[in-house]
Amino acid sequence: MMKTLNDYCLENFGEKLYRLSLDGGMTCPNRDGTCGTGGCVFCSEGGSGDFAPSRDLPIDEQIRQAKERITGKFRGEHFIAYLQAYTNTYAPISHLRKLYLDLIQRKEVAVLAIATRPDCIGPKVLQLLSEINEMKPCWVELGLQTVKEESVRYIRRGYETPIYDKAVCDLNGIGIHTVTHVILGLPGESREDMLQTVRHAVRAGTGGIKLQLLHVLKGTDLALDYQRGLFETMSLEEYSELICDCVEEIPEDVVIHRLTGDGPKRLLIAPEWSADKKKTLNTINRALRDRRLI
Repeated sequence: MMKTLNDYCLENFGEKLYRLSLDGGMTCPNRDGTCGTGGCVFCSEGGSGDFAPSRDLPIDEQIRQAKERITGKFRGEHFIAYLQAYTNTYAPISHLRKLYLDLIQRKEVAVLAIATRPDCIGPKVLQLLSEINEMKPCWVELGLQTVKEESVRYIRRGYETPIYDKAVCDLNGIGIHTVTHVILGLPGESREDMLQTVRHAVRAGTGGIKLQLLHVLKGTDLALDYQRGLFETMSLEEYSELICDCVEEIPEDVVIHRLTGDGPKRLLIAPEWSADKKKTLNTINRALRDRRLI
């Protein structure tokens, strides 16, 4: 049986936790010229943080707005402070320390979750993360996306897969819960290619996995290729069956943090069915039940 994020939170915190998506004001080495300037081919101008409040706002106001967005969905008292946009270990240590401490010391924050790149986990960052993790749990989300070499080049990931492997090893070594982001449906990838990425993340020692449907978003280079007819996106039925295949590859001690993910409706080009989140999740859950995976 799969272990969901809700299962994990109930087991470790005694309650369900909801993410507050925040913007730490950082950029990415794949945008500032360090390893590229265009970003990953699928990444929006918001740096995958399109649901976070404006980065121009102070953290207090970002948190207030993030809480306001989930009013009606969640009435708990504790949250996951989720630094989602761009690369959230890519800044001077002094900036990171101030930001992380500001968040972790808040009473309502039970977990600090940090989305970043494996090539931005150096010794100083590891030391800081270790210190933060001793105060409250700190999770680090690494954008692996795929291990197929042709896809790595196509999406302009900007680092070699062994760098991911080392980052997972280093983070595990200091007791950090690692979460690996995997994109399902990249152009040219077969079912076996995608399953191989999931298997690789498990072998590397990831503590959690986010399975993310490929979204084609306005303003991305991926959108240009889609509009040229160079690839098609999956149907809901195909995606649901693929999710089941992936779950069968994931051991029960690895937490499944996500089964799909949202594309901002104002930016979403394809697949259009993914805009109906309720139907999408119901279809996925029905397929999982049919396979006796939940």
